[in-house]
Amino acid sequence: MSIKLHKGDIPADLDFGKILAIDTETMGLNNHRDPLCLVQLSSGDGNAHIVQLDRKTYDAPNLKALLADEKVLKIFHYARFDVAVIKKYLKLDCGPVYCTRTASRLARTYTDRHGLKQCCRELLGIELNKQQQSSDWGAAELKDVQLEYAASDVYHLHALKEKLDIMLEREGRAELAQKCFEFLPVRAELDLTGWPDEDIFAHV
Repeated sequence: MSIKLHKGDIPADLDFGKILAIDTETMGLNNHRDPLCLVQLSSGDGNAHIVQLDRKTYDAPNLKALLADEKVLKIFHYARFDVAVIKKYLKLDCGPVYCTRTASRLARTYTDRHGLKQCCRELLGIELNKQQQSSDWGAAELKDVQLEYAASDVYHLHALKEKLDIMLEREGRAELAQKCFEFLPVRAELDLTGWPDEDIFAHV
């Protein structure tokens, strides 16, 4: 597995294929307060590309074109957050979307542990190191351990999708999952516009 760090944007000639694994790193988990710092990308080939964004301009035309490309399926783990911060800071709608966390919640109803670490351990037999989960992603120079952590969040999403797709089909929930994926950009927009915790479909 290899990691390539890109300052500001990805090269225009990079080809990620039609299914792209994506993750983001921010300065916290409040998408109104905490800026987007990194976007991690992988085509599932064992390589990770990490874009360290210019937080003064967020000028990354090649990355933006890729994220907005409707011919490329984007796999996230907890897409609700990532799609929201991408929309806020990169000013684009990212889609179509597949969320391995959402798929896990629909398929793995025998557990309440749907984090990436737990999914990789059970479904892939891979143990992720989460020691850098709380880290200064806004630093001008990132440490090797930070880059390795960031990359690990996209290395395995293609394989997770394959496992979860089998489970969703087996349980008769693949169509329901797809409808949830299609709604995720709307859910992200609700988060950004003032309804992060409220169930607008609730009676009360």
